[in-house]
Order: sequence, then structure tokens, then C-alpha cells
Amino acid sequence: MRTEAELTEQRIRRLFHKGCVEYGLVDDGDRILVALSGGKDSLELLRLMAFQSRLHRPAITVEAAHVIMDNIPYETDRTYLTRFCDGLGVRLHILHSSFEEADGRRTKCFLCSWHRRKALFAFATANGFNKIALGHHQDDIIVTMLMNITFEGSMQTMPPKLRMEHYPLTMIRPLCLVPESLIATVARLLGFEKQKTLCPYETVTHRTTMARVFKQLEEINPEARYSLWNAMRNVHPELLP
Repeated sequence: MRTEAELTEQRIRRLFHKGCVEYGLVDDGDRILVALSGGKDSLELLRLMAFQSRLHRPAITVEAAHVIMDNIPYETDRTYLTRFCDGLGVRLHILHSSFEEADGRRTKCFLCSWHRRKALFAFATANGFNKIALGHHQDDIIVTMLMNITFEGSMQTMPPKLRMEHYPLTMIRPLCLVPESLIATVARLLGFEKQKTLCPYETVTHRTTMARVFKQLEEINPEARYSLWNAMRNVHPELLP
């Protein structure tokens, strides 16, 4: 009889594979760099990508990169990340970046995220990777859409696949169809380790508030997740002013 972890992982792999096929995320010959933050989502993404790389087709190469922000006092256990990657047979690259203090127009969170991405883009380009895999799951994508509708008045979110304009790279989100709850279950059952020191700038944000709104919508309608996901693909121009 299969364990709960095995059954959950089977569900995740099915959704992972469906997302990769439906959105054309993985192609033969890809060299994919996985952005490994050390959180549960990126750890599970790396496990899935490592498994995918061992299949005969599509033939892909997978490596991981962890970015350290030298001026932000939080820490992920690099020994654990190294051991995790070694267990999967994936090469881990440790990158460093930093940024100047926020100027009032841009928050520390924005600057940290942007400079992490820049470090990943530069490393991937210099080392022959053509894709960067990010660990955003379905909840992240839906919550981003709700935030943009509420605060920006636009029907936009993080796409499963995005070709970069200024880099020869494509960003992919292979967990796009995977609910966060499944990842949380696997992380708990397999004992994923958490960050040693959390970011001191983590506070309640519009994102955390909107995540609670999303949970409330699911309580009202258990099918809300799928309705919202389909809504992103069913915007009818003739209904717009």
C-alpha cells in the first residue's frame, strides 16, 4: 500500500506533467536553471525537475542556483541545500548579490526580488542555460491575479511561460497547476527543512491579505480555484468597454 507521501507526490507529478505539456514548458535539449530559494516550493520543484531530467524524453539538463543577498540578514542552511541537491544528483551554484538602501519609491522587498532575478539572469546567460524555472504554484498565480484586479484594475498575473525581452531566456513555472496544499503536505511528510533565519522585512502585505481572501472564496465555493483559473483564459473582448 502506498504511503500518504507517495500518493500526494503522484498527484503533484500528474499536475506537474500536465502543466509542462499544456503550456509547452519543457523541450528536448533544454538547459534549465532552477531558482532554489530554500523554501518548500522551490525544493519540491527541484525534486520534480530532477526526476524529469532522468527521463529519456525530453532530454534536459537541470542545475540549481541559490542567491544570497549579502545585505539582508536572513539565512538558509546551505549545508542542507547542498545535501538536498547532492541527493538528487543536481549541481548547486551559490550566487551573491546586494542592493543599495530603498529610496522611498521602491521597497526593500522589491529591490531584493529584482536583484535576485538579475543575478539569476546574468548567471544563466553566461553559462548557457536557456530557461529558468521558478517555484510559483497555482495559489501564487491566482492570488497575483486577484491583487492586480483589486489594486491595479487589470486582469494580469504571472504566466506559466514568459520569454524575456532583454535576455535570451524563458522563465517557466512548472508548478502552475499544483495547489500549495499538496506541496505543503509533501514538505511536512518528507521533512523539508525551513530557513534558519527568516527575512526581517517580512510583514503582513497585500499578498498575505489577498491569500486569505482566496481561502475565503474557496470556503464559499470549493470550486473557486478552478473557476478563477479558467477566468484568466476566458476574458471575452466583446464584453469589455
